Formats: sequence, structure tokens, C-alpha cells
Amino acid sequence: MRIGELARRTGVTPRALRYYEEQGLLTPERRPSGYREYAERDVDAVHGIRTLLAAGLNSATIAEILPGLPPPGRRRPGPTCPELLTVLARQRARITHQIDELTTARALLDRITDSAAPSDAIRAARTAG
Repeated sequence: MRIGELARRTGVTPRALRYYEEQGLLTPERRPSGYREYAERDVDAVHGIRTLLAAGLNSATIAEILPGLPPPGRRRPGPTCPELLTVLARQRARITHQIDELTTARALLDRITDSAAPSDAIRAARTAG
């Protein structure tokens, strides 16, 4: 299938598909005319890429782990790829840390906006931490 068809079937723009190719996430065949030719498996690959991007992984990390993932609907015997689990655990810890930082920032904003004297609350927060 050509890039327009893959874009339609996955809901991803052709520009994003070209970017995935640049990053080594997709490797379409090339016709003699230069057009990209995608296989049926690329539909699943794009869905997997989008899921991993939405989970916060960057394209370099995805390029490392994507080749080790089993095809959709199939699970390799034994535990899931240990490298994948390590990467996902690290990503989860990073997101948890960001959530903690954002929760702290929100609480500070709440104290400032709820204060009768916001400048005093800002000054108190600055000296406290």
C-alpha cells in the first residue's frame, strides 16, 4: 500500500509516516518510481509506535525496542523482553516523578491564589523552600 493508504488506515499523517521512516521505525520498500510501498504489518507497527509515543517514549527508544516486540496477537514463550520491561519501568518512574512535581506546583498555586495576601504567600513559599 502507498503512504496515503497507510495514513488513512492508521489516522497518522503522511508527514508523520515519513518521520517514522527517518527515525528507523518503519522501513517501507521502494518502487522503481521512488514511491514507498508499505506492507500490511506496517499498519500494526504504526499503531504500536503511536501507543509507545503516547506512553512518553521517544523515537530513539522505540527504535531500540520495536524489533523485539512479537507480532500482534502473538506472545513469545517465556517472559516479555526484559529490555522492554526495563525501559517501561524507567518511563513509569519518570512520569511518576513529573506527576509529583506537578502536584506540588499545583498545591503551591492553590496556596497563593487562596491567600488573602498573595505576595505574602509567594514570599513565604520562597523562604520555605
